[in-house]
Amino acid sequence: MRQLFVFIGLVAWVNGTLAFMVERPNILWITSEDNNVNWVGCYGNEWVKTPHIDGLAAEGFRYSEVYANAPVCAPSRSTWITGMYAITMGTQPMRSRNEIPHDEIPYYPDLLRSAGYYVGNDSKTDYNIGGREDQSCWDNPKKVNWEQLQQQEPFFQVLSFYESHESRIQGELVDIEHDPMHTNLRAYHPDVPEIRKNYAKYYDAIKRMDQQVGDALAALEASGMADRTIVIYTSDHGGVLPRSKRYLYNTGLHCPLIVRIPAQYQSLWPLEAPGGVVDRLVSFVDMPKTWLSLAGVEVPSHYQGRTFLGDDQEPEATYHYAFRGRMDERFDCARAVHNKRFLLVRNYIPYAPWVQHLEYQWKIPAMRAWESHVQMGKATPIQARPFSAKAASEELYDMKADPDSVFNLINDPEYMAIAAELRSALHAWQLEVLDTGLIPESERTRMAADANLTIYEWAENAEQYPLKSLLHSADMALEQDHKNHAALQMLCRSSYLGERYWGAVGLFLIKDDSVAAPLLMDESHEVRAIAAWTLIQNGREKEGLSTLRRLIKNDSYALLKVLNILDWMGPVAQSLEDCLAKKDFQADANLKKMQQYLLHKWN
Repeated sequence: MRQLFVFIGLVAWVNGTLAFMVERPNILWITSEDNNVNWVGCYGNEWVKTPHIDGLAAEGFRYSEVYANAPVCAPSRSTWITGMYAITMGTQPMRSRNEIPHDEIPYYPDLLRSAGYYVGNDSKTDYNIGGREDQSCWDNPKKVNWEQLQQQEPFFQVLSFYESHESRIQGELVDIEHDPMHTNLRAYHPDVPEIRKNYAKYYDAIKRMDQQVGDALAALEASGMADRTIVIYTSDHGGVLPRSKRYLYNTGLHCPLIVRIPAQYQSLWPLEAPGGVVDRLVSFVDMPKTWLSLAGVEVPSHYQGRTFLGDDQEPEATYHYAFRGRMDERFDCARAVHNKRFLLVRNYIPYAPWVQHLEYQWKIPAMRAWESHVQMGKATPIQARPFSAKAASEELYDMKADPDSVFNLINDPEYMAIAAELRSALHAWQLEVLDTGLIPESERTRMAADANLTIYEWAENAEQYPLKSLLHSADMALEQDHKNHAALQMLCRSSYLGERYWGAVGLFLIKDDSVAAPLLMDESHEVRAIAAWTLIQNGREKEGLSTLRRLIKNDSYALLKVLNILDWMGPVAQSLEDCLAKKDFQADANLKKMQQYLLHKWN
């Protein structure tokens, strides 16, 4: 009798397990590249034609406050695949292949696959992580096979559509269908024919991308699996006209998100009925955690997002956070925080221009036309400003009143309280997630390698990476206040490289060369370069230029930053032309791009 009960219990358990397996939803995640919400019809653009995405929104739930954590592809996808901010892992530079401890940080498809899901990805990866092949986490990393999926339920399938990518607005402005006059130009873009035509060219690209979405939805319907498949649509970050992709403004971060949930999973609905708008604040880091939750898969404790949908929904976040690091051959470092209304941007390299010459971006006709308009003196102050050094270390914008983020409110007394609130929230978040970006990329890469650790592991040790102290040092440097003179000098005498770096930056920003000469022999090449520039800007060109010349001649590990500094310095750097022209950078594409740009600029 006891054996009979055991048998009956086992049958009941197996049946229950099988029933759960059958009931688990399929998930189809459709992503498009580089488009923010302004390029989708149901988000309010009267000129764009996206009937398939709009139709999906009518059948599902449209999220209005969704933001990428990085305004460019690789760091954004690094955050997606791991459920962790790229700045926590040291994978924020665009691009890089910094390793992470893969035994500690599985990819979300690994977890889905372990739980019985068939996982497919057609075909974009670009996870920006070394030590593992991107495709290894997928059962099928190639073109989707709908017939195969019918035999593999439950499945999690990703489709990535390239038609909206930045490359689609490069090249000649010919054979354009959309009327260039039917668009609303951003406040910072001059109203010239090339720019209007480039907008129109992207409207055409969006139309093609929307058709791809429609084709995918039709294929799902034809397969007979639509009634048991959750469909998700989003872009991989914002963009894509100049000063959107790569920038920490709404145009670079604010993304569409639409989720269609079949009636049999009605308990997961965020609203009473489809067709509505959900105004919950959602960050990209929330997505992998939420997808695992929808699939009934246990979420690892190290995931940094919040589940925003389904039975395990967590409280809405008060703030969204974002980050920007190196973009190909160009350096910048910034962090951002907003609360749906106000956006605070913290610039850690305020002496670099907002818009820097980037070889890939300059393939866009609108970018060249904008630059030319500025160089000819025809631009308004708002249109010309992005090409100058930032000067201010902080920016504050009212995203509702100023969607183009062109009126910086940081010095307006009326907004001091909100600036202080956002500044405090950003500081706390950087400590919480262990922001690895408070030391220059070349230095953290070198220091982690010397310790035989990944950047992620290296930064966990407060003796190796004292983040709290570094944040304090950076804050002092970025104040650009002469009252910090003595304290900055003390930082320059610190035994810790990171503090010396921020001391050198702080003195550079207040044009103080009192301790610059000894720093020319610092262990850190980043410190040497900043000290050299400090001397140059104070009229001591011979000392400064000779140091930069040595760094170039000896192939400094910080050489890419050095070449960026040559551009930021202005005409005085041209005296190093002979030294730079002799270098052979064929093995390093980023160095080659900077070399070609500088030599062309000087001639």
